Amino acid sequence: MHTLHPNSPGLAAGVTEDMIRDLVHAFYATVRRDPLLGPIFNAKVENWDEHLATLCRFWSSVTLLTGAYKGRPMVVHAALPDLDATHFARWLALFKETAEEICPPEAAELFVDRSQRIAESLKLGIDVQRGRGIPLAPAL
Repeated sequence: MHTLHPNSPGLAAGVTEDMIRDLVHAFYATVRRDPLLGPIFNAKVENWDEHLATLCRFWSSVTLLTGAYKGRPMVVHAALPDLDATHFARWLALFKETAEEICPPEAAELFVDRSQRIAESLKLGIDVQRGRGIPLAPAL
């Protein structure tokens, strides 16, 4: 267990470390069986126990502001040459479905919101690293 930040959004939404663990494990069990995402994850993840523990620390840091995660997700995702918007859309859909099954509504809403923000950030970062630049907003 990690120290929870008193102003963390997860605390207000009822998120617990046990809830994070249940969500992460259920979600990635689904991902591993998914025809689109499974081959990517199964080819890259050598130790699922270790990977799931890392993902639990990641979501603990995101929702409970514990600071438990010290990784660099942008580097990992950018190194996957075939990763594209279709993969992100599928990941987000499965994550939302699993969060709504596992978590109470307020916590599920928080997880889904954060997952969408993280996916958007990763997509933009990957585009920049791949030399595609940042898409400009249309002029007003």
